[in-house]
Order: sequence, then C-alpha cells, then structure tokens
Amino acid sequence: MKGLWTPAWIARHLLALVLTAGCLGLGWWQFSRATNGNSLSWGYMFEWPVFAGFVVFIWIREIQLHRRKLGPADEQPAVDAPAPARDPDAPITLGRPVRVAARPVVATESDPELEAYNDYLTWLAAHPGARPADYPRRRTVTG
Repeated sequence: MKGLWTPAWIARHLLALVLTAGCLGLGWWQFSRATNGNSLSWGYMFEWPVFAGFVVFIWIREIQLHRRKLGPADEQPAVDAPAPARDPDAPITLGRPVRVAARPVVATESDPELEAYNDYLTWLAAHPGARPADYPRRRTVTG
C-alpha cells in the first residue's frame, strides 16, 4: 500500500474525489432544477451520477492495475537494497524486439502500361507547371 501514497498517487486520489463530488453535486443541482419545472434536467439528473460512477470505476481499476504491477514482493520495497548494476556497454532494450520476415522483391516480366505510367509521372515531375494535355507521348484511346 505504500506505493499508493506517493505524491503522484495522492494527486490522483484527490482528483478522483473532486471529480466524484463534482459530478454528484451537479446531479443534485440538476435535481433541484428539475423539481422547479425544467423537464430537460430530469435526464441530466440521472446522467451526472453515472459520470461519478465512471470516475470511481476508473479510479479503482487504476489502483488494481498498479498493485498487480507491483506484485506482493514489491509492495514493501527494501530501503537499503542497492540498485542493480547495469553494464554500460550493453544495449538498452525496451521489451522483446519485433521480427518481420523480409521478402525480396522479385522482378517479373515488364508491364508496358506500368512503364508508360511511370514515364508519364517522371515527365510530370520534370515539368511542374505542365498540364496533362502537354505530355508529348500522349496515347489516344480509340473506342
């Protein structure tokens, strides 16, 4: 439990309490508006406590995840335990590397339509202000 009382966790606890109290307060405010004749506030009156419940759910879930991450042996850290020494020449790894099999690109038979299109793109890159109609080797399509 000691890990849940660090300054960062105290700030999280306070934020969760403020958000929960705020949502419940807004629900009470909507209830008072609804009883004074604002019919739209009836929906909001039920919505704000749901938001408060969501804050409590996330708060409890984060505490459980933190405690599970620490484990039973890590909850009471040893004060006098020295940090393990790291080899300065060893590479720093952040988990298991992802290995992707690379397949070599095999050249197939030439495609004249693809070659013509690539030639057209090369010409357009060389002539940035040109229109497609200015292309000198334009092929006409006959129907």
